[in-house]
Amino acid sequence: MGEIRGILLDGLVLLDGNASLQRGADSLLRKLRHSKIPTGISYGSDLSADKASVLKDIAILHSIDCFSWNASSIEDDISKILLAWGGIERSILYTVTNIDEDLYLKLQNRGWLIVVQSAEGGGETLNSSMLHINKLEELPLTICRINRKVISKEVLTIGYTMKPSREEDFAKRGAFPMDPTQSGLIFLPLTFELSISSQLQEIDAILHKATDEIISIELSNSSGSSNRITYTSDMQLLKRYLDNNPECCVIDPFNNIYPVLDRLKIQQILLGLEELNREGCRTIRAPHFLKVDDFKEPTLIERLTEAKLSLPSIVKPQVACGVAEAHNMAIVFKMEDYRDLSNPCPAVIQEYVDHSSTIYKCYVLGEKLFYAVKKSIPNADMLIKLSEKKGLKPLVFDSLKSLPIAKDGEQFEGVCSMVKNWSIDIGLMTDAASWLRNKLDLTIFGFDVVIEEGSGDHVIVDVNYLPSFKEVPDNTAIPAFWDAIKKRIESTKLEQASRSSFT
Repeated sequence: MGEIRGILLDGLVLLDGNASLQRGADSLLRKLRHSKIPTGISYGSDLSADKASVLKDIAILHSIDCFSWNASSIEDDISKILLAWGGIERSILYTVTNIDEDLYLKLQNRGWLIVVQSAEGGGETLNSSMLHINKLEELPLTICRINRKVISKEVLTIGYTMKPSREEDFAKRGAFPMDPTQSGLIFLPLTFELSISSQLQEIDAILHKATDEIISIELSNSSGSSNRITYTSDMQLLKRYLDNNPECCVIDPFNNIYPVLDRLKIQQILLGLEELNREGCRTIRAPHFLKVDDFKEPTLIERLTEAKLSLPSIVKPQVACGVAEAHNMAIVFKMEDYRDLSNPCPAVIQEYVDHSSTIYKCYVLGEKLFYAVKKSIPNADMLIKLSEKKGLKPLVFDSLKSLPIAKDGEQFEGVCSMVKNWSIDIGLMTDAASWLRNKLDLTIFGFDVVIEEGSGDHVIVDVNYLPSFKEVPDNTAIPAFWDAIKKRIESTKLEQASRSSFT
């Protein structure tokens, strides 16, 4: 048996007694669809028309193949399957609930591997080479284990966990293949339906988006203490395992991502960008900012002045992600409007930078930097024009859903910008990416840059962990994504070897 070249699922593995997908089947099909291994559903000619129709619909929904076969023409039917998959001759993994001896022998002679799924586990086995699984969720682990064993010890297995929508977004772009990449990576979707410790023993590194699994964050009031973060029970389980097994390679360690959860900490870190600036060259900096615990505090105006904050300014929750209100923001035009602001506290009031409605989304994948140019919020004069219709009341918005920007073709009459429209300084951005990578010790992260009109200052207004980088073409971004992961694993192993040599 060689590397798995195709996956065929008997239809009865997927259906329950009511001809509906059984638990775990939909998730499995979504993962196999983007595994880069040809996948299909099969059923016998004796299956009822209703069930056959359900299986065909399932195959269409998940964009995988659907085959029927007949005992009297099984050899021809097998050849049709192999032809549909590009002439594969061997190494098909066939998953069934049971199989008769005649079919088993024919498939074995073709070089197929039979996996029997049984809730009871075990049962009668026609041949010792036949594998048994109890749950459908075990199939990806079985596939990755076989491929790793067959190919070579140089292959690295990456276990990953993130919310389904994010996983789907990455997977459909080819980021998580179970078939090894050219750089020798196999991706295994971790599932909490199985023992997490048994899965982690099979992998070389863990890629996670723990911020998807945050229930609540209690921010600390002092720089010396840590924020209290409550994760879902599944993520807590994973974190406990990692705490007890520090030798595991994690992309990235939980402690490393904590600063990006806190806008105040990130702002304080960004102040260090000053060390990159050189006389006579473009400047990169953090925006001016101020932390506020209560918008009604009597000295707020004085504190804003001391922080070099003028109007308008943008108000953001101190919690940057992981909770529903983290993206509730406001742009304030009048000092007196702070008192009635209903946005969540503690908050960070940030300098509003005129930037010609243009934001640069920068993505750091290991040592490589990519960026995309996107439309952003208009300059202050345009915002004032927009807000005058509402008495210059604060513009309140959810930054994940909508921004106060002009729609395509909309004009703000009587307002125009005559200042120089700066272009991005790639060298400066590369230096900033390297500086942030070393400061945060993150493998994959993003940051947003606006260029101030007039001065040309590059201002980093946001930093985030494991962004989707979907604006970057997949044929460029995905190999860089894999390369970043592999290099992180290699550097972690070198660090561990170095530490062990001194013990």
